[in-house]
Amino acid sequence: MIRPELLELLRCPKTHQKLTLAQPELIERLNARIKTGRLQNRAGKVVQQPLEAGLLCEDRAFLYPVRGNLPIMLVDEAVPVAATG
Repeated sequence: MIRPELLELLRCPKTHQKLTLAQPELIERLNARIKTGRLQNRAGKVVQQPLEAGLLCEDRAFLYPVRGNLPIMLVDEAVPVAATG
């Protein structure tokens, strides 16, 4: 997946917080919400494509999706994780 050296360099483009790889359980919860059409990204658009993985902000508020082994580091593409429990 993402090499540790690269992960150490990546930061949230909005808050500049460190990012960590999201646990599989979180990805599963987010994908369940995607499947039911109940997950919106920061831009307010419904997320339709399931997540392969994600990079979680240090405060655990937002996750940047990883698709095709590439992190999508666009502010509007981040998804909120607070409502996933």
